[in-house]
Amino acid sequence: MADITSQTPQRSLSPYWTTAIAAALALAVVLTAPLYLDIYLTNVLIRALFLGVLALTVDLVWGYTGILTFGQSAFFGIGAYACALVFTHWGFGPGWFVAALVIGILAAGLIAWLVGLLSFYHGASPLYSSIMTLALPIVLVQIIFSGGRFTGSSSGLSGFPTYYWSINTWFIIAGVLLVTVASLAWLFVRSDFGRILIAIRENEDRCAYLGIPVSAIKTGLFVVCGAIGSIAGFGYAAFTNVVAPELAGFLLGTESLVWVALGGRATLIGPILGAIGIDVTSSYLSGSLPFLWKFIVGVAFVVVIILLPNGIASLVTGAWRRYKARGKDETAAHRHRSNVTLVPAKSRRLEENLSDDKAPILIEALTCRYGSLTVLDGIEVVGRRGELLSIVGPNGAGKTTLMRCISNGGERTSGEVVIAGEKIGRRSPQKIVELGVGRSFQNTSLFDSLTVGDCLRLARYRIDGASYLERTERVALPEPALEILKATGLDRQLGLETRYLSHGMKRGLELAMVLATEPRVLLLDEPTAGLTKPERTAIGDVLTRLVEDYGLCVFLIEHDLDFVREISNRIVVLHQGKMLLDGSVEEVVSSDLVKAVYSGQETETPA
Repeated sequence: MADITSQTPQRSLSPYWTTAIAAALALAVVLTAPLYLDIYLTNVLIRALFLGVLALTVDLVWGYTGILTFGQSAFFGIGAYACALVFTHWGFGPGWFVAALVIGILAAGLIAWLVGLLSFYHGASPLYSSIMTLALPIVLVQIIFSGGRFTGSSSGLSGFPTYYWSINTWFIIAGVLLVTVASLAWLFVRSDFGRILIAIRENEDRCAYLGIPVSAIKTGLFVVCGAIGSIAGFGYAAFTNVVAPELAGFLLGTESLVWVALGGRATLIGPILGAIGIDVTSSYLSGSLPFLWKFIVGVAFVVVIILLPNGIASLVTGAWRRYKARGKDETAAHRHRSNVTLVPAKSRRLEENLSDDKAPILIEALTCRYGSLTVLDGIEVVGRRGELLSIVGPNGAGKTTLMRCISNGGERTSGEVVIAGEKIGRRSPQKIVELGVGRSFQNTSLFDSLTVGDCLRLARYRIDGASYLERTERVALPEPALEILKATGLDRQLGLETRYLSHGMKRGLELAMVLATEPRVLLLDEPTAGLTKPERTAIGDVLTRLVEDYGLCVFLIEHDLDFVREISNRIVVLHQGKMLLDGSVEEVVSSDLVKAVYSGQETETPA
């Protein structure tokens, strides 16, 4: 059993308490503000508060997850039109009120789900999803136009029955809705699941190769934010008693992006203040400066993007971080302290490795072509339990392409890859991780703004799940991952953001993350590149233990032939996309043909 270095968790006020205190203060402002505001400003603020909810959903989708969406206005418009159409054509009352609200939520959620399926499938370009969300409000507005008298066409609907409560009551309703959504969003983005959103924004491919269902998470978030946007639109329509196509249009969708960008992406409070500030100011200036006002907003947007790319809220957040840092001991030990405690996890898959009679991996007639270029041609390899198989060959031999074909079913042109008796077919990387394949990349692939502890939590998502409203302090890792962390000193750096790690530590962290997924087949692409001699030795010792003690099948790409000779059980030599030799270490090392290939004298692969 490896020794586990556990850091004493920092004691701080519970996020639930801090959120409750902040929400109570905000609600106090909401309840008392109408007493001091004039009727016109209160009226404008009610609409701005509903728009603030819309801005929150844009920040969750774009600011935190990195999905540039122009379509949130469509969901706002769906909620608004659900209110107006039901109250105009079917009836009004408590039952109809609830029915209209439910119809708006369900319609928005269904459309968001369909758009998500079309936009967020594995391999889809981010540009494609932006185009889809750009088209959504345009299509919806055309549907409204074609609705004739039923939807009011370009004139919209007005004068339908609604609750004519006092303006102060509506202010409280809008304010409570905004505070509630903001409080839940605050807990959500600081939870374990919130870290996953940031990870998807920073490195979607790495998430997929850790077994995180990126497409499902994006689609689910889109559905939830669409439903919340429809609730805000419903409230907006019920208050104003007027709906128009502009509420679902492209212009409002673009304006919501401006609010978030000006206020500050991934801050929550910034987009809220951006939406309220711009809408209220527009109400006062659009009448006297109808054309100049738009120009002022445009200039402000450009200035903020250039001088404050993280939005105006970054001024406050940056000042707060500097204030907190002044009162702290800035020793390395303090800066790197974390709330994460590492504990050993009983690995079910490692136990299966020791008892499973099936070959962990079988590659049959694998071919990969890109147009007329054949990168791999008829590769046949069997990976056995408890074996470290090194794949060597000159640059361009197809080594990394072979790794891609094993870990992503969509890469190969023909042939089969079988993991533990099951064909991978055309499965996406996250599905192949479920079969027991873990992969590290040639260039270290991590998440710059997340800490070491956060990265380890992410790696355990497929097995342990993630809380939607909490940050867990304990991360259970299998013993091989704990050994890597101890060997590289990462167990003492759990609170450090990965961007500040040394190259060797980054390599170690990536390997620990892959091992945390409990693979039966481990694909390592030059894991010791750029490491010092002691670091290579430590990694080699761990790899040897993975093979001998835990029965893993390790595929290793490595250019350091001395390192390969020391730890390998078997070596496969690739040349020009074909297998040149598959044999023991001594057979390969003593092969004249291999020596000729590496010296550049052999230009054609023997038949």
